[in-house]
Amino acid sequence: MKLWKRAVGILKDKNSIHLAGLSRRTPYRNPHLEAIVIKATSHDDSSVDYKNFQRVYQWARTSPLYMKPLIWSLSTRMEKTRSWIVALKGLMLIHGVFCCKIPAIQRIGRLPFDLSSFTDGHSSRAWGFNAFVRAYFAYLDKRSTFVSSEVLKPLPSTEAPLSEELRRLVTWQSLFDLLLQVKPQTQNMIKVGLIFEAMICIVTEVFEVYSRICRGIARVLLRVYNSPGKKVEEARLALGILHKATAQGDELSLFFELCSAMGVLNPTSCPTIERIPEEDVKDLERLINGVSKREISDHDDSKAIVVIGEEHNLGGTESHESNNRKVWKTIVTDKWEIFDEQSPRLITNNCVENEVLIEASSNMPSQLAFKFLPDLISF
Repeated sequence: MKLWKRAVGILKDKNSIHLAGLSRRTPYRNPHLEAIVIKATSHDDSSVDYKNFQRVYQWARTSPLYMKPLIWSLSTRMEKTRSWIVALKGLMLIHGVFCCKIPAIQRIGRLPFDLSSFTDGHSSRAWGFNAFVRAYFAYLDKRSTFVSSEVLKPLPSTEAPLSEELRRLVTWQSLFDLLLQVKPQTQNMIKVGLIFEAMICIVTEVFEVYSRICRGIARVLLRVYNSPGKKVEEARLALGILHKATAQGDELSLFFELCSAMGVLNPTSCPTIERIPEEDVKDLERLINGVSKREISDHDDSKAIVVIGEEHNLGGTESHESNNRKVWKTIVTDKWEIFDEQSPRLITNNCVENEVLIEASSNMPSQLAFKFLPDLISF
């Protein structure tokens, strides 16, 4: 039965490629690009065609004019399919395009297709895969909407108000909740190769979003403590963010356990999620009650963790782009400082120096997953 389904899938893909080749080139249609998208989102459940993934990224980077044909061909493909394999590959593909950080795709808003109620039409036992596709779509759709709203905002001439930064951080925490829901729902899914590849994409995104949240918490805590007049309402919102971060740390630990069991994360390098110090929570509570006298600068043991990158060659003696990876690590400094996104520094009370290794396949595109990922920053 499995061989029969695979043969039928191959025939469907060939037929779709043939029909795409007969189509007329328009501002919204490019037959050659459509064929590449079909190959990248094939019915083959045994592997992911990273070669055609990379070809899609190259087209997307070449010119904004190719963005409409790319979105049209991928949307058409997603709207017609009833295969969880094609749907999942399509989500991985659009996720990789997002990671290219092309302005046109960052302004797209909601995804141009809807998989919120997706159901595989070829198997009644595919409910776990259906749930995976729906959860993945829900995260990417919300993420795209939020990023678009941020990109379309006019550039502020001064630092954003603290209340706005707090609300933005709350949104990222909500997105992180959605992201942690993208995981295998049944034991048999863990052994599926395509799910393994998709989880590498998800873990990469987990590191990026969680690091963003950590940087955000570091910034807002400094601003709350150092702001003149110390607004109680903003302190309450910051306290809620700290409580939420604590709960998400528990969920993240369980998520990493699952990823280690799947082999997505190397168990020997899996980071430990450390708790937010109770003293930080109590400080905010005191501030809300109007009795806080403590300032961050009064701490003699204040430390900051700095995320830095170093180039490493991962294979052979020849220098080649595919063998070079940037190893992200953390070092401890003696000052509380906040830098921009190009040189992020995260606040902590603990001294940590660690590297995290993702066991990604060697041909994994850099837009989807990295050999080395930044470690999670503890408070």
